[in-house]
Amino acid sequence: QLQLVESGGGLVQPGGSLRLSCVVSGSRLDRYAIGWFRQAPGKDQEGVSCISSSGGSTWDGDSVKDRFTISRDNAKNTVYLQMNSLKSEDTAVYYCAADPLKRVGCTSTPEYYDYWGQGTQVTVSS
Repeated sequence: QLQLVESGGGLVQPGGSLRLSCVVSGSRLDRYAIGWFRQAPGKDQEGVSCISSSGGSTWDGDSVKDRFTISRDNAKNTVYLQMNSLKSEDTAVYYCAADPLKRVGCTSTPEYYDYWGQGTQVTVSS
């Protein structure tokens, strides 16, 4: 059974940075595309970024483009989300998820992700 564990969340001031990590166990990471999603209180789940199984293709949501960067180290079974220039509206619980299907690139549709972590809280506030 594939397991994903997020870490790196916390409280940060507006304009600050955080790096989230998603450690995958139970299988080789290079078999999966990985997505980051977030959910703020009272809001729908939102796709943040995703990366293909090879790492050669990524996607970023419009609200985080040019501020967040997704990357992966398959040797460490870890996917990262570098978040810069954080804003209060980035406050949410962030989840990583694994898509087991072989596809070109990656998808921002959460229904295609079969495995999910427990989430890590990110709070941006002064």
